[in-house]
Amino acid sequence: MNEAELARAAELIAGADALLVCAGAGMGVDSGLPDFRGDEGFWRAYPPYARLGISFVELADPEHFASDPELAWGFYGHRLGLYRKTVPHHGFQLLREWGARTTGGTWVFTSNVDGQFQRAGFPADRVAEVHGSIHHLQCLDRCRDEIWPAGDVDVEVDEATMRARHPLPSCPECGGLARPNILMFGDYDWLGQRSQQQLDRLQEWRRAHRAAVVLELGAGTAVPTVRRQAELASAGTGALIRINPREPEVRHGRGIELPLPALDALSRIAELLR
Repeated sequence: MNEAELARAAELIAGADALLVCAGAGMGVDSGLPDFRGDEGFWRAYPPYARLGISFVELADPEHFASDPELAWGFYGHRLGLYRKTVPHHGFQLLREWGARTTGGTWVFTSNVDGQFQRAGFPADRVAEVHGSIHHLQCLDRCRDEIWPAGDVDVEVDEATMRARHPLPSCPECGGLARPNILMFGDYDWLGQRSQQQLDRLQEWRRAHRAAVVLELGAGTAVPTVRRQAELASAGTGALIRINPREPEVRHGRGIELPLPALDALSRIAELLR
C-alpha cells in the first residue's frame, strides 16, 4: 500500500469545496452485505440457489415475477429484510463528517438499491439511486405509472427453499402483484422517474460544484455505471479517489488509486485528517 497515495487523498478531501460519493456494491461489504461478485460469491451468500444452480443474473430478471412470483419475492423479500436489519459501517459516518466541513456538502451517486446511505443519515434528497430502490414498489402490470414506499411491506421467506409465502406484496390500485422499483436485467417495465428526478437534482448540484472531489468506493468494471459517473465528474480536475481492493486502476493515470476495502481506506484517511 502506497502511503503517499493515502496522504494525497487526505489532502484532496481536506481542501475540498464539495464531495461527490460514487458507490458500488463494495461499499456495503464491510457492513456484512454480499456483493454478488460472480456466481460463486452469490451462491456462498445464498446456498439454496447453489443447490438449484440458479445464478444472480437469472434471479434478477423481472420475468420471474410473472412466471414464479414466490421465487422472485423469495429473493427480493429476503434482501429487503436483510437491508432493513443491516447497520451501516463507520465509513458512512466519516463521509458525512467530511462533507459537512465543505461549503457545497455531499451528494451520493450509487448503483446500490439497499438504502444504506439514507439509513446512515444522508439526506434522501442528496442521494441518487441510479438503479432504483428495494424500499419502493411499482405495479407489475403497470396499471398506473406510480411508485410507492415499501415501508409497510413484510415478506415472509422460507429460508430452506428461498420461496416467499403468501400474501405477496400487491398494488394498492388494482390488487395485482407488486414488484420492487429496481432496474433488473432485461427490464423494459421499470419505472425510472423517481431515479431520474434524483439524477436531475444531482446534475444541478454538479453544475454549481464542478471542482467537487470525487470519492469512488467499491465500484467494479462488470457493471461500470458508477465508474463512468465518477470519471465524468472528475474529468476536468482529476480529483478522483478510487477505492477498490481488486480493480483500483485509474485510466490515463489521473486520480488516486487505493487498493483497499472501503472501510479500511476511509479509516486510514481519517487518521491522516485528524
